[in-house]
Amino acid sequence: MSTLHTIQFNLYPEDNERLQNLFGWHNEHLELIELRLGVEINSRGFAMAVTGLAERLVQAEQLLRDLYAETAEETLDPQKVHLALHHLGLDEAQALTVDQQIIKTRRKVIKTRNANQSEYVEAIRQHDINFGIGPAGTGKTYLAVACAVEALENERVRRIILTRPAVEAGEKLGFLPGDLSQKVDPYLRPLFDALFEMLGFETVERLIEKNVIEVAPLAFMRGRTLNEAFVILDEAQNTTVEQMKMFLTRMGFSSTAVITGDITQCDLPKHQKSGLRHVLEVLEGVDDIGFTFYQAKDVVRHPLVQKIVKAYDRYERTQAKQAEDKQGGR
Repeated sequence: MSTLHTIQFNLYPEDNERLQNLFGWHNEHLELIELRLGVEINSRGFAMAVTGLAERLVQAEQLLRDLYAETAEETLDPQKVHLALHHLGLDEAQALTVDQQIIKTRRKVIKTRNANQSEYVEAIRQHDINFGIGPAGTGKTYLAVACAVEALENERVRRIILTRPAVEAGEKLGFLPGDLSQKVDPYLRPLFDALFEMLGFETVERLIEKNVIEVAPLAFMRGRTLNEAFVILDEAQNTTVEQMKMFLTRMGFSSTAVITGDITQCDLPKHQKSGLRHVLEVLEGVDDIGFTFYQAKDVVRHPLVQKIVKAYDRYERTQAKQAEDKQGGR
């Protein structure tokens, strides 16, 4: 039977508002830490006592000290505590194996949360064309937008271009109200949300009016040459083979392109091959192109999202094996 130990330490400097920030509403932050690390946390003012397995006590103390340090500059919420736990790594596979990358914009500083995110940002900074491929919640779109904003503010590019293939995920685009721009907007909402967070709503609106930020359906890219631009193609699994080739050949001088997508969530008709799947075969072995492949363990949203992604992966593998066995038995 494993022996439980208790470690005691104090948090400094003593500040009641910061302590309340650390604990969260009705101690929800402490309860989340207790659940994830399997420890019990008790406090008497700024004197902390943590009980649990010896190997978890060091993690718990360091996490509490780090989070308390963050309260000096920001307000914690359950999502930030979850991300800190994820970054801490509860097993070797989740630990950072490369240097953490930092993206600085005027309104926000973004830090990578795992090894794949760090490699992804590093690749974007080194290569003109980059692919970020993996499940939802891994940060591939958010980090691409952050890199685009950083490049614009540092005058490495003159504009940001955001595009997505206008493919319906079950709903018909034609039934949405408004003109073409208003119909496409819901498909670009994740990109807008990231821009608003990093630049502010009024700045984004002003830059769109000046055409410094351009939002357009993928079809509108045909016939253009994109110079001095940071171009993000999101939801690339819904491009056709022809669309992907068209997009990649739009690249001009002093430009960066980031293509993001999840090849397991394609909304194209079943008979039509995804341009993202196809391009991975075509560009295999081509130098100077960055490829980052995310996995379920890289999900940095709510812990349940990671479990859901893994459950779908297991189910699809089982279905594929059953279909293979059925064919083999004929």
